[in-house]
Amino acid sequence: MYAAEAQGYFKEAGINVEFVPVASAAERDQVMQSGQVDGMINDLTSTVLYNKDAQKIAVVRFARIASADQPQFSLLASKASGITTPDGLKGVEIGISEGTVIEYITDRLLQNAGLTNDEIKTTNIPQIPVRLQMLAEGQLPAAMLPEPAASLAAQGGSVVVISDASLPAVGTSEISFSVSTLKAKPETVRKFLAALEKATADVNNNPDQWNTLLTDKKLVPAPLIGKYQLPKFPTASVPSEAQLKDVQAWMMDKGLISAEVPYNQLVDASYLPK
Repeated sequence: MYAAEAQGYFKEAGINVEFVPVASAAERDQVMQSGQVDGMINDLTSTVLYNKDAQKIAVVRFARIASADQPQFSLLASKASGITTPDGLKGVEIGISEGTVIEYITDRLLQNAGLTNDEIKTTNIPQIPVRLQMLAEGQLPAAMLPEPAASLAAQGGSVVVISDASLPAVGTSEISFSVSTLKAKPETVRKFLAALEKATADVNNNPDQWNTLLTDKKLVPAPLIGKYQLPKFPTASVPSEAQLKDVQAWMMDKGLISAEVPYNQLVDASYLPK
């Protein structure tokens, strides 16, 4: 998105795009629910929660997808813990954010690695900087972190035990818009996504070109400047029905929802460039 702005693609399309930085998912949800923003970067668990009673938002595009060589979320152990494998995490407290994509990915990665639900122990530490600091100081034996916080933790000596590179289907983030915005400004959303497509090609074709932008926009922590490798960003696409079914099955197990929300009330691919 910042690349699209820097390249002048939004201006070229005749649309005004304003970025509203937030400190947490909770703050993001507040500005979204109060109508202060039209869209957001979020995840599938929050999309389901928004729409569990009535449709309020729709996912219109992937923002990121994990891949076999570029994880988006990693479960790390503190360097003092001596833990290096998923088996070492049995019964060990893992710092997460409860009821969120972080908990969903933690459960699915460890289940996929052979741990039972009884062997997965977590503790709720919602703020990423606090989780990162506690892991670095050895106050937490393990924590689930998104990029680039995970890369920063690894640079500080924490050990990546498992990541969504082992199960890329669970490691996604999305771009969502409110239903009211989609109804009121459909062409603006289409132009936004078309500009984003051009910028995605630019970033994927020449990832090293954007180091200055990463620094200027404070998109990566200072110690990672010049070392952080930009991921390959997905081209125009949306989550599958199977991905949403798995998320909702997990949410029902956790008591976060009581019934499944239909796929067509969660995802709308009609705004993507043809």
